[in-house]
This record gives sequence, structure tokens and C-alpha cells, in this order.
Amino acid sequence: MSSVVVGSIVEGKITGITHFGAFVELAGGQTGLVHISEVADTYVKDIKDYLKENDVVKVKVITVENGKIGLSIKQADPNYRPDRSRVHRRAAQQSFEDKLSRFLKESDERQADLKRSMESKRGGRGTRYSRFDDM
Repeated sequence: MSSVVVGSIVEGKITGITHFGAFVELAGGQTGLVHISEVADTYVKDIKDYLKENDVVKVKVITVENGKIGLSIKQADPNYRPDRSRVHRRAAQQSFEDKLSRFLKESDERQADLKRSMESKRGGRGTRYSRFDDM
């Protein structure tokens, strides 16, 4: 039985497909799992749209823990670039000053909302009643 090394790219044959991924038999009879999130760069709703049993695929070994082997088809592609969501990309492009400015603006807005809420609960602005005003 050959040992699998994390980071290596190997070929294997798909032996089973479930709703959460595909089982791949590697050289030496070992079996690993390609989770549905590791099948393609895009959202995969149905894994059967991408794979079928007995397909031979290239996979990258991404984890080996407690005898379980985690595999990735998308990371085995030499053109693969880790996908970062638009939110993360936008945040990464903002400077520290932009982030600080946005935080301060949002904070001021929250403080103003809180102040208005508190004033409305005690009767509005400047309308506090003092029982000593009539004396």
C-alpha cells in the first residue's frame, strides 16, 4: 500500500458518488473523498452534473487525517487560483484609512439612532418634566 503525501497530485477512479462528494480509489487501493466544494471553481448544486462513476480524475491530496484522505479536483488544475468572494476582494483593496472612515461613519449613525430612540422613550428632546418646576 503506497502512502499518500499531502500536496501531491495523483490519478484515481471514481467509485461512488453521494450528495456531499465523490469517493476516489487511488493507487494502492486507498480511497479518498472529494467534497462537493472541491469539485469545481463554481457552485456545484448536483455533483452528478460534473462527475460519474468510473471516471478517471486528477486529484490533489489536501488532507490525510486518521486514515481519511481529503482530495480536491479543482486544486489539481494548474490554473487554479483560490477564489475569494467579492466581499473579501473589496475589503482587501480598501486602505486602512478607508476602512476606518467607514467604521466611524457607521458608528456615528448607530449612536445617532440610539440617541433618538432614548429621547423618544423619555418624551422627546428637551421636554423632561421636573416635579420642582411648578414650585
